[in-house]
Amino acid sequence: MNAMNTTMGRSLWGDAVVRLRRDKTALFCFAVIVIYAAVAVVSPIVFPHWDASYNYRLRNAPPSFHHLLGTDALGRSVLVKTLLGAHVSMTVGFMANIIAIPLGLLLGAFAGYFGRRIDDIIVWFYTTVASIPGIILLIALKFAFADRTLWSGTPFELDLSGMAGVYLALGLINWIATCRLVRAETMKIKELDYVLAARASGRGDVAILVRHIVPNVFHIAIINFSLGFVGAINAEVILSFLNIGVQNLPSWGKMINDARMDLVVGRWWEFTSAVTAIFAVVLAWNIFGDRLRDALDPKLK
Repeated sequence: MNAMNTTMGRSLWGDAVVRLRRDKTALFCFAVIVIYAAVAVVSPIVFPHWDASYNYRLRNAPPSFHHLLGTDALGRSVLVKTLLGAHVSMTVGFMANIIAIPLGLLLGAFAGYFGRRIDDIIVWFYTTVASIPGIILLIALKFAFADRTLWSGTPFELDLSGMAGVYLALGLINWIATCRLVRAETMKIKELDYVLAARASGRGDVAILVRHIVPNVFHIAIINFSLGFVGAINAEVILSFLNIGVQNLPSWGKMINDARMDLVVGRWWEFTSAVTAIFAVVLAWNIFGDRLRDALDPKLK
């Protein structure tokens, strides 16, 4: 009876944490994600001058004790490029979702709660954006950001022709799924008794949104953050493969592009390193995102 009472007394988030801690696969995937995040933070500090590390005597050297993943056509370590590629992909994935998730959460909550004209405008807006193929819109935004900067001359200056342009473009596209889900959930929640009681007691719309609506749809934002990471990483790889992504840092997409012809002559190590790095992090995020979604689903409690 005590165990039952303890289980029933847990909050949604507390129950989700307990479920994830009991899931060894989810914990392993989370550990992989944490390792990638640590590599993303540390690698630019450890290898600040990678672009000047040319050694033409070691061009296209196969994996060895001194170069575990071999070298590229300019004699640079493929291992270092792979680690720095994690910095690019993880940064883009994180920053793109930091922009997209709050935007989708805010617009979805407003559309679902207020309805009528506000709902019509927001639905029209995301329907229009969603009607354009994502990769075409992403490429168009990236070209639009070329040679532009935000907050020029301030400590917060952003060069949109580099990594900032990639994650800003992704953030302005990837909010639609979150907005749709939050809007639908908000439309259900606002008719529940506790929301009606709050409105009858004189609480304002903003207070109801902040106190009662947003906390009850926040799990959707968390799930979409984890799942959106995969889409952002894949999009960054595609842009870099097309040479319109990050230019001043090594990227997994650029590594694949540079090494695609090397496979013909048997130089497999750069291509394999980039593909394996992408496969591992995308698989870990996909599995962890699915387990997180199950853990946060009240119907499965």
